[in-house]
Amino acid sequence: MPLPTFIIIGAQKCGTTSLYNYIIEHPEISGASQKEIHFFDQNYSKGLEWYKSQFHGKITGEASPYYIFHPLCPKRIHDTIPDVKLIILLRNPIDRAISHYGHEVKLGKETLSFENALRAESERLKGEEQKILANENYQSIPHQHLSYLSRGRYIEQIKRWYNFFEHSQILILNSEDFFLNPNNLLNSVYDFLGVSHHRPKNFKIFNQGNKQQIETKTREFLSDYFKEYNKNLFEFLGKKFDWD
Repeated sequence: MPLPTFIIIGAQKCGTTSLYNYIIEHPEISGASQKEIHFFDQNYSKGLEWYKSQFHGKITGEASPYYIFHPLCPKRIHDTIPDVKLIILLRNPIDRAISHYGHEVKLGKETLSFENALRAESERLKGEEQKILANENYQSIPHQHLSYLSRGRYIEQIKRWYNFFEHSQILILNSEDFFLNPNNLLNSVYDFLGVSHHRPKNFKIFNQGNKQQIETKTREFLSDYFKEYNKNLFEFLGKKFDWD
C-alpha cells in the first residue's frame, strides 16, 4: 500500500477543495478514499496501516487543510513521509478569516458575531496549542474551528514547516491567482509533481461559501492586524501577493 506523493496541507478556505478535485482528474494521479484524511491531526492513533489503506496508485495524495496550522503535523509528516511534496494555498488573510467565520456559523460551531468572535479569539485559544503539544490525542475545538486571526498569520506556520522540509519540497501558491486563472496554477502544480499538463473537464468551484458582509471598520482592523505578518511573509518568500 502506498503513502501519498503529495499533500495539500492548507490553508483552510483558500481553495484547497477545488485544487484537490482538479488534481485528481489527472490520468496519472489517484485520489485518496476521501479528500481530507485528517490522519496527522485527528486520526494519528489509528496507525500507519490505516493511513496507507486510504491510498492507491503510484502518484496519490490528500488534502487536509488543518495540517498547516496543527503544531504536531510537520514533525509527524516528516517522520512518516520525509520526501513528500507539500502544497500550500494562501489567500488574503482578511478574506480567509471572513470565509472561515461563515463556515463555522454554518457548522453551528460559532454563535458570536464576527466582531465579537475576533475579540474573543485570544481567550478562546489560550493554552490550546500547549494542550495539543502535551497530549497527542487532544483535539481542540477552539484551535481548529475558532482561529480566524491565528490561521491568517501564515509566516508563523510556514516557518515551522521549513524547519522539517526542504524548500524544494514545498510549493506555495496564491489563492487569488488560482481563482482568476486555475489552469495556469494547475500547470505549476503538475510541474511540481512531475506529471504532464492536464486540463480538467470544467473548473467547477467546490465548497464555496456564501459571501459575508462585514463593516468597513472591521476590515480596517483586520488590515492593520495582518499588515506586519504579511510583510514578513513576503520578505521570507521573496515575492509579494496583491492583498489589500
